[in-house]
Amino acid sequence: MDGATADLHHLRPWRRIERRRSRKIRVGAVEVGGDAPISVQSMTNTVTADAKATIAQIRQLEDAGADIVRVSCPDEASTAAFAQIAREAKIPLVADIHFHYRRAIEAAAAGAACLRINPGNIGNAQRVRDVVQAAKDHGCAIRIGVNAGSLEQHLLEKYGEPCPEAMVESALYHAALLEEHDFKEYKISVKASDVFLTAAAYQALAEATDAPLHLGVTEAGAQRAGTVKSSIAMGSLLWAGIGDTIRVSLAADPVEEIKVGHDLLKSLGLRQRGVTIIACPSCARQGFNVIATVDELEKRLAHIAEPITLSIIGCVVNGPGEALMTDLGFTGGGKGAGMMYVAGKADHKVDNGEMIDHIVDLVEERAKGMRKK
Repeated sequence: MDGATADLHHLRPWRRIERRRSRKIRVGAVEVGGDAPISVQSMTNTVTADAKATIAQIRQLEDAGADIVRVSCPDEASTAAFAQIAREAKIPLVADIHFHYRRAIEAAAAGAACLRINPGNIGNAQRVRDVVQAAKDHGCAIRIGVNAGSLEQHLLEKYGEPCPEAMVESALYHAALLEEHDFKEYKISVKASDVFLTAAAYQALAEATDAPLHLGVTEAGAQRAGTVKSSIAMGSLLWAGIGDTIRVSLAADPVEEIKVGHDLLKSLGLRQRGVTIIACPSCARQGFNVIATVDELEKRLAHIAEPITLSIIGCVVNGPGEALMTDLGFTGGGKGAGMMYVAGKADHKVDNGEMIDHIVDLVEERAKGMRKK
C-alpha cells in the first residue's frame, strides 16, 4: 500500500492486539493457532448425501473466502457421499459428528481434515478412543465441541445448570482423554447461545489450556440479530487476543457467515481480505446518494480478495479526512460531481453519474497491481 493509506493504522500501539499464545495444529492445509492467521469457517446446510448440491454450496463458500467448511454427517449416506465431496473441495472439510461415533470413523476414512465431536453426546470413553485412532490413522485433526445445550448429565447435576465452569471441565476432561492416547492435534470450542456465558467460558478456557480455540456463539439467530450477538461475544474475545478460528452461526445463507466473519476480523485489524468500505450514514449535506452507492459498490466489488480500503463520504465535512487514511476515496461535492482521492491525496474530479463505474475500475486496477507483486 502507499505511504498515506490505512496501512499506517497498524503502527499505532493502541490498535495492536496481542494474541494469546496457543500451539499450532493443521486442519488439512490450513494452520490453526500459533502465529497462523485467524481462519474463517462456515457450515453447509444442504443434505450431505446430495453430493452435487453440497459441492455447489462449498464452491460458493470458497469464492466468499472460507478457509474451512464443516459438513454434517448424520448417517451412512452422508459419509458415503463425503468422499466425493472431499475430493472436489478446494479447502479442508470438517465432518460434524453427533451421537454416532461410527460416522466419525467413516468420515475420517472418506477424507475429512478434521472431526468435530461433541463429548456430551458421542458416547463412552471407548468410543472416543476409537475416534481418536481413526483420526491418527487418517491424519485428521479433532475439534472438541462443547455446547451449553448438550453438556454431560453428571456436570449438569454437579453445577445445577450450564455454566462456564461446567463447560470448561467438560472440555478439559476430553482434551486429557485425547492426550492420554498421545493425540494433540485438537482444538476446542465452548459455545453457548448466551453472549455472557460464551465469553466467560472462553476466557476461563484460554487460561487453562494452550490448545487453539474455535470461537462461536451457537444458534445466534437470524442474520441481523445473530451478527450483533456474535460480534459482541467474539469481538470482545478477539480484542483480548483469544481465538484462532471463528464461525459466525447465522440462520441465513452460509455465505453471509463468511462475509460477517471477515468483516469482524477486518474491523479489529486481525486480518485483511477484500475491499473495506468506509462510508458515512448520509444526511442532507450529501452530494450524491451514499446508501445506494455503497450498496452497489459492495455488490460489484465482492469478487476482490486483495485488501483495499475505500472511503465513500457524502460531503466535505469528513470526506477529505477519511480519504487521507484509505487507498481510494470519493467525497461528494456540488454541481453533480465529487473529488476522487488516491493514496490520501485529491487526484481528480468525477461526475456522480460516472462515479461507480470509475471507482470499480480503479479498485480492479489496484487489485491487479497487487497480484503482480
